[in-house]
Amino acid sequence: MKKNRNLLEIDFDEHVFNEIYPQWQGCELTITQLSGGITNKLYRVKSEKGDVTVRIYGDKTELFIDRDFEVQALEEMSKIGVSSKIVSYMPEIGVTIVDFIGDSIVLNNDHFLDKSLYPKIVSPIRKIHNSKSVLKKIFNPVVEVRKMAGILAKLNVNYPEFDINGTVKKLEKLYNVINIPETDFTACHNDLLADNFILIKEEFKHKYDSPMYIIDWEYAGMAPKYYDIADMFQEVLVPREAEKQIITEYCEGKAFDKTLYYIDMFKPFPDIYWFLWSLIQLNISTIEFDFYKYGKIKYDNALQNIDFVSSEYGVSI
Repeated sequence: MKKNRNLLEIDFDEHVFNEIYPQWQGCELTITQLSGGITNKLYRVKSEKGDVTVRIYGDKTELFIDRDFEVQALEEMSKIGVSSKIVSYMPEIGVTIVDFIGDSIVLNNDHFLDKSLYPKIVSPIRKIHNSKSVLKKIFNPVVEVRKMAGILAKLNVNYPEFDINGTVKKLEKLYNVINIPETDFTACHNDLLADNFILIKEEFKHKYDSPMYIIDWEYAGMAPKYYDIADMFQEVLVPREAEKQIITEYCEGKAFDKTLYYIDMFKPFPDIYWFLWSLIQLNISTIEFDFYKYGKIKYDNALQNIDFVSSEYGVSI
């Protein structure tokens, strides 16, 4: 690979792919750019030798993503059958290649209203949380929010319409109320938006080990399992009754009230985390996306959930 060549700024064709992955040299390639990547560029490359996804890291994503941690999580999660397998890891040029999961449907938010899908949605999440896998990354929600706030502060930008410092302080108080020690953290994905769930089509189930896979492990780490589900709910934004049905499926008849309580308590954390992330992206990303609008929605949702926690559980912060 030529030095100082930015893969984000050139046409990704078969010559570029052969340059970074010469193992398929001479094969007839079909290359398709994939939608859904906000911070990275994603391509599907198919040949007689295989079918892969090429992830080209977005500009300055190293500010908040450690690719070594991501790959270790991928390796561990592929062992338990919930993620695709690593094909090649090339951090020196900003590329990871994984197996492409074909014969499938990418979920959207509406799928989380379909009760028949709840067992398939919940199964890989529960498998992750119960795996006893040890990931190198520690994803402590309040620590990660502080880190994001620190990164944003270093960019020397100002958004007076948001009370960032005051909101972070509220989350610090809320985390003290939650009081889950890091020794109780489990392996978590920490970015369970609908697009990261890959449902195998019925007619192809015989070809795969699992009916549902989860992709994009950039933020994976040891975290409170309740945070993981809270993050998912704040992405898919289903009605309260649907949340309870999904939690019932997850709990398998055990500790429903406790699980619901902690998920509710954690809901403001992912919203503020992704709010801060969006403002950072607004200032560093070259990808066209309305990061400001996305972030404002997250911020407003967080404030609503802080109010909900106060009214529902009497937690005043």
